[in-house]
Amino acid sequence: MTIWTILAGGAGLLALTAAGTLLLPRHIHVERHAAIDADPAAVLALARSNEGYQRFNPYLTADPALKISHFGPQSGVGSGFDFDGKDGTGRQTVAEISADAVRYDIDLGAMGQPTQMIKAVATAHGTDVTWSMDMDLGFNPVARVFGLFMDGMIGKTFEQGLTNLASAT
Repeated sequence: MTIWTILAGGAGLLALTAAGTLLLPRHIHVERHAAIDADPAAVLALARSNEGYQRFNPYLTADPALKISHFGPQSGVGSGFDFDGKDGTGRQTVAEISADAVRYDIDLGAMGQPTQMIKAVATAHGTDVTWSMDMDLGFNPVARVFGLFMDGMIGKTFEQGLTNLASAT
């Protein structure tokens, strides 16, 4: 066996591995639910407000030194904040408000542009709150591998946020 055979075999294996990552899911969805003893309108008022969101922001729980800079109106479409902390930098903007939900566009630079949604629906015992995220990982093989772990990583963050939201309402 020559060095060229070994190098060719290694290159072939690397190419197969890279191509194999394209078989991993391109689109990811993470979702968590919680029953909260609050009115849906109160939940959504916090969710669509810059200052209200900071009352339950799970990233502030994990990183009290997180730097937040608000922009746009105080509440509603176009309001948002830039953030810089131990988990990275980015921007979150309220993109859409409906009768039962608030959708955010998030810009994480090279890490991607996920969307998140907080939905609040009245139930007999309060409000069912759903916090979800959707992201297109494109053709990036590294991102697709990380996508396999996204539910576990982001899901815990959403669970903390829902706990914080229950305390804030």
